[in-house]
Order: sequence, then structure tokens, then C-alpha cells
Amino acid sequence: MPALSRRTMLAGAAALAGATATAAGAAPAQAASADRAQAATADRTAGHRSRTVVFRDVRPFGAAKATDLVVVDGRISDGPAPHGAKVVDGGGRIALPSLVDAHIHPDKTTWGGSWVSRRPASAIADYVAQDVELFRAQRRPVGERAYGLMSHAVARGTRGMRAHADVAPAYGLAGVEGVAEARERLRHALDVQIVAFPQHGVIRTPGTAALLEKAAREGLIDMIGGIDPIGFDQALDEQLDVVFGIADRHGVGVDIHLHDRGEKGMRAMRGIVERTRALSLAGKVTVSHVFCLPGLTDRELGTIATDLGEQDIALTTVAPSDSLVLPIARLREHGVRVGLGSDGVRDSWSPFGDADMLHRAHILGWVTDVRLDDELNECYRVATHGGADVMGLAHADFRPGAPADFVLVRGECLPQVVVDMPRRDVVVHGGAVVARDGEFLA
Repeated sequence: MPALSRRTMLAGAAALAGATATAAGAAPAQAASADRAQAATADRTAGHRSRTVVFRDVRPFGAAKATDLVVVDGRISDGPAPHGAKVVDGGGRIALPSLVDAHIHPDKTTWGGSWVSRRPASAIADYVAQDVELFRAQRRPVGERAYGLMSHAVARGTRGMRAHADVAPAYGLAGVEGVAEARERLRHALDVQIVAFPQHGVIRTPGTAALLEKAAREGLIDMIGGIDPIGFDQALDEQLDVVFGIADRHGVGVDIHLHDRGEKGMRAMRGIVERTRALSLAGKVTVSHVFCLPGLTDRELGTIATDLGEQDIALTTVAPSDSLVLPIARLREHGVRVGLGSDGVRDSWSPFGDADMLHRAHILGWVTDVRLDDELNECYRVATHGGADVMGLAHADFRPGAPADFVLVRGECLPQVVVDMPRRDVVVHGGAVVARDGEFLA
């Protein structure tokens, strides 16, 4: 591979993508994302300014003694509640930070629709073909299906979500636009980042790179995706040059699916690290799944983890099995941000999934065979603060000034909650109750 430079990388990327973006015509999607977050905050506090909500008789993190949580303008306050403040009775329930789904595909879902019978598939190309068939067979548009799943996730306690939406000539930008529509409807209840995900490949499917460029140029997305540059696209340098070039030109992040194992996966990881360093994109890059890491020796893992920590490259896992889940504790030793996600939900790839991140924390504990209370607590931390770190959200940790994003459940302690997965009786986002008794309040 030739020496990396901004000039050579972007020249190659522009040629492959057919890019014609200019500084005047490329409003940074990062600014658009910030505007959306600011508007969502305004929505949550509109009509509630100078008002305080008191959540009475709750037990943060399962504390033995109940207390009151005072919320002012959507954030936890350590001050006393003024006379006449609105009161929500917690009934002695446990208060826990709301969850963050760091990796989900809401555009593909059949959630809320008729049962779909799936055919055998043995490779990504088979699943991709079935994706297209299912998309064309759906009577409900992407926006409606995505909204159904995403509002269900809110009712199960999710506060933030990184949503991957397929971008390919077969769909155009319908997936991105549909998820964006659902995000707008849920802006008062859910913080959403959208990834333009080239499920069909960046290089192997002509026209995809140009669609990625358009999505970023028009400010429709927060991140550009990629997929197995070697194993699926069979074009390591070409794919990464396109993806990173678009991200650099338009001020968006990168989130690449990497299922390749062994040396294929590690070559891709090294290419990702090199481009992150060359383009000064530290803190803006994520790699999802990363099946090549669990099989490394401790020394090999330490070497790549050091690089990831230095470039602040985040990782996500969906805890698919004991052999493919990321070594989270070891990665955190090197300062690597690791989040947990629910992946696909009842789509052409699988009939399973429920977008319930408490269930996913339970699965993480199950596949890693944990037994101790501290280990179960850590599973919940990955599903809350871990995902928040990946998305750049503040921790909802009940400290003064923290966002008032939490769930109220009946239970004895946090480890027991992770195991038993009780109903989320009350879900609070920005200090407002957005779901009760497992039902989303539209």
C-alpha cells in the first residue's frame, strides 16, 4: 500500500465516487446533527422551563434507601424542589439509567407486520438478495416500520440509538429517509444517529458510492458506513478511500461493519487505523462486530487495542456468541469505547430480535457466562454508558447536571434486574415520561 496522505486518499475516493462536492455545496452533516440535537432538547423542555418534576420514592441503582429525584429543565438537580412542583410517584421502584442501542437496523425490520418465512442463506450475498425481495414485498413504508420498532425500543427504556440504514441502487436513499422520518417523530423521546450503510458493498455495486456521497452532502446522515472491505467488497484500499474520503469532505463520522476474521479482518483494522490517523478523524470512527479481535493472543490484542485507544476508535458488539463477543474489559484497559447493540430485528436475516437493550444486556451476560454481581452490573453498564460513549452522549448517571433519562422498574437490585428483565414501568427522557407500563406514549 502506498504512503497515505490526504491528497492521495481523497483523489482516489473522489474518482471512485464520482464526487463533485465543493466547500460551498457541502454543508457539514455534523452541523445538521448538532442542530437536530439542539432542537430535540428544546422540544423536551418546551413548556417546562422554570418547572421542576420530582420523581418521589425511587431507589437509584437499587439503593437500600429510597429518595426523591429532582429534575429541572430535563436534568438532574441537587437543589430542593420548589413548592408546587409536579410529582411522579415512583412507588419504591429502582431507578436505572436508560439504555443506548449502539448498533441497530430499523429500516430492514418487519416488526409489527405479518410473519415472514425465511429461506436458507449461506453468505452475505444471499442475505442481501433476500433483503431486496423483502423490501419490495413490504406494504408499509420504511418510515412506518422504523417508527414502530424505534418507539417500541423507547418503551423498553432506550434513550439513544445508532441506526444503520441500507444505501444501494436497489433502494436509493429510501432507507435513510424513512429512518430520518421516524427520528423526527421521536425527537422528544429518543436521540438517534443515522449511518448510511452500504450493505451491498461500496465498490462491488456500482452507484453505491455516489449515493453515499449524496446522503452526506445533503446532510441526511451522521455517519458513513462500510462493510468487510476484503471479504465482501474485495477492495480494501478502494472501499476505505471512498468511505473515509466522504467522511472527511462532509464532516461526518465513520461506522464500518467488519465480520472478516483472521488476517483479513486485521488488515482491514490496520487500514482503518491508518486512515483515521492520516485524516485526523480521531474520535469519529467506529468499527462494528469486529470478529477478528476475539481470537487474538493477549499480546496481539494489546497491540491493536493500543492503536484503537490512541486514535479513539470506538467498537460495538451485539454479543452474538461466546466466541465472537468482544473482549470488553481488556479493550477498556486501553481506553477503547465499547457499546452494545441489538443489530437486526425480525428482518430477512433472522426472525429473532426485539430491540430491548435490557434483554441484550442479559444476552451479554449469558454468552460470557457471568455469575457475579459486579459482572452483571458491568453488562448493564455496557448497555448504557458504553453505548453513550460510542454515540457521544452524556452519561445518565443521576449526578447533578446529568440528563434525566432513566427507567423505573420493580426489583431488588441491579444484578437481579439484568437477570429477570422486569417490565419498564416508567420511562423518562429529558425529564418527561415517554412510556408507561411497557407502552409508548405518542
